[in-house]
Amino acid sequence: MTQAPRTRRTFLQAGTTTFGAALLTGASGLLAPVRAQGLAPTPTMRGGANNYLPGAPIVPRIGDGGFWMTGTVRNAGDGAPLPGIRIQVWAHTTEGYERDAHSHGATLTDANGAFRLEMPQIVPAFGQPHGHLAYDATFDGNRFETVFLRPIMASARDTSLSAHFVLRPA
Repeated sequence: MTQAPRTRRTFLQAGTTTFGAALLTGASGLLAPVRAQGLAPTPTMRGGANNYLPGAPIVPRIGDGGFWMTGTVRNAGDGAPLPGIRIQVWAHTTEGYERDAHSHGATLTDANGAFRLEMPQIVPAFGQPHGHLAYDATFDGNRFETVFLRPIMASARDTSLSAHFVLRPA
């Protein structure tokens, strides 16, 4: 039987593998569940508040639809889902500009902290296809800090965009 030469590299690789397995399984040898403790809050993104119109109505759909804005809302620290959170969505679409009131709408998160809102196809503005989303604390009794997001689509042909909020209690 051929044995690998004992070098510093093979020693370190073996130690790292053993340490990693011990870290994952813990002293009991059972896999430890993943915990969300210490989940950092989502920072506001640059340009996220552009063309924000406070108080857009909660709607079942913006315009004629065809594009889906989805995501989740969780509590910073423990990662617990946050139901009933109002998320506002707006974008430059095939039916209007970001600044147009009819391009804005809001939805509420479900029991799992998930949201989903259908809207017209997003088209590039300033060279990038992107959406805008907001959690505005003034419409939620200031329970969490306000956060504005501006996620960019990988392609203008995409038919959905997902954004996730981790909110810090106020």
